[in-house]
Amino acid sequence: MDSSIPSMTPMSDPLRIDVFTVFPSLISNFTGESLLGKAQENDLVEINAHDLRKEAVGRHKSVDDAPFGGGAGMVLMPEPIFAAVESVDAPRPLLLMSPSGRSFDQEMALELAASGGFSMLCGRYEGVDERIATELCDGAVSIGDFVLAGGEVAALVIIEAVARLVPGVMGNDDSAGDESFMTGLLEYPHYTRPAEFRGMEVPPVLRSGDHGKVERWRRAQALARTIERRPDLIEARGGLTPADKKLLSEFDLNAN
Repeated sequence: MDSSIPSMTPMSDPLRIDVFTVFPSLISNFTGESLLGKAQENDLVEINAHDLRKEAVGRHKSVDDAPFGGGAGMVLMPEPIFAAVESVDAPRPLLLMSPSGRSFDQEMALELAASGGFSMLCGRYEGVDERIATELCDGAVSIGDFVLAGGEVAALVIIEAVARLVPGVMGNDDSAGDESFMTGLLEYPHYTRPAEFRGMEVPPVLRSGDHGKVERWRRAQALARTIERRPDLIEARGGLTPADKKLLSEFDLNAN
């Protein structure tokens, strides 16, 4: 494992993640399954979904209204949103799911996993009243340069990316350290049994029993894959080092 990867010490309390949304079942149903469900059963992660309509008034429990100045769509109103957040002792920071926010990446996932807890507000419709963004939330986060119908899917992406970094959630904590982006490179290819399938063979080095050579091969493959698919990541690392080039040459891989 690369020594530059931030280490995470076990937490005495579960990582708490609160999500404010008009569709709390979307959050609770997804997070109740598989790895996230087990993490909650084992008190490693606590995930709470809060209904924004809980504090809305009126027969229809509306949380949105037409924007001042006109225009298409509806905007989440400040009154019920402020009230919903203030009715819960949710952990901070409170992050607004927004395409205009900070780009979510592995570095941010590590920050949030080590934070002890955080909350997310899922926008809907045309977005939120600006006073929600500037006076209630502590920042905004985006999962990419595209627009979704709401912030729930984005929140689930963040929950899964962060929760799996909590010690104990993955079972084998070394697994997360080998994955794409943790070392600034894409992950190396994996193989399992059978050794030969429809004429396609597992690379002999992986069956050699030479653990040192296996590690060098994996590193070389990660470098080669990153060069081919994400050269921007290589550039962000300051380019290839002489050691990188030597390693690629050892396994007859292209350094360009």
